[in-house]
Amino acid sequence: MDLRVLLIGDIVGKPGREVLKRTLGDFVRRREVHFVLANGENVAQGSGITPNLFKEIAREGLDVVTMGDHTWRRKEALPLLEAEERLIRPMNYPPECVGRGMGIYSTPLGVRIAVIQLLGRIFMDPVDCPFHTIDKALKNLDPSIKLILVEIHAEATSEKIAMGWKLDGRVSCVFGTHTHVPTADERVLPKGTAYITDLGMTGPYDSVIGRDKKSVLYKFETSMHAPFHVAQGDPRLCGALVTLNTQTGKATHIERVQLT
Repeated sequence: MDLRVLLIGDIVGKPGREVLKRTLGDFVRRREVHFVLANGENVAQGSGITPNLFKEIAREGLDVVTMGDHTWRRKEALPLLEAEERLIRPMNYPPECVGRGMGIYSTPLGVRIAVIQLLGRIFMDPVDCPFHTIDKALKNLDPSIKLILVEIHAEATSEKIAMGWKLDGRVSCVFGTHTHVPTADERVLPKGTAYITDLGMTGPYDSVIGRDKKSVLYKFETSMHAPFHVAQGDPRLCGALVTLNTQTGKATHIERVQLT
């Protein structure tokens, strides 16, 4: 039996939330999607999440919302991270941190699916090793759970690709987030793991990775500080649609998604 999972790249600010509202429901119905995951660490004015904005995007049909390096940007998110099982932050943060790095969820087909998020270390804040962290997580996971999604929220493409090869045949899908630029390397690896280096951004593409072009250019050209406001133009939903075999846990197909 096939289970179709939609993975949505970083939702950036109000433009990202609006394009999610306008496009997600129709796509889920047309493509008969069973499970939807989105990265939500940029929904609050481009950085962080709040309880109200979590509710706003979750009601559009999201089964899981993941975070990243902006997890702690807003203090009002801390109780949400503690209480909300559909909200996942990187597993390789220190164990004292609030929230959870893995969740196990039911699907309409009657099988369970595990979602694990990891944070990269290259050009990022120091955290525990994501490669050792995932080994421990998979060792302790209930072996009856065949469907496993692993998000690697990282800056360096090499780190994401290395994680894909490490987990080929061990999980159903490895997908990258954080850089806000969709990559064209989607494929099913030799041992049955779907992979893509970055899902891209759900937000305004008339921008520099979601931010106003003039402000970013001013910063680059002068080295002087400028506020990076969320841009508005050309909003798109970007991500990937993955087909998984529920008996084997292997992927059979992955395709990029871009909705305007």
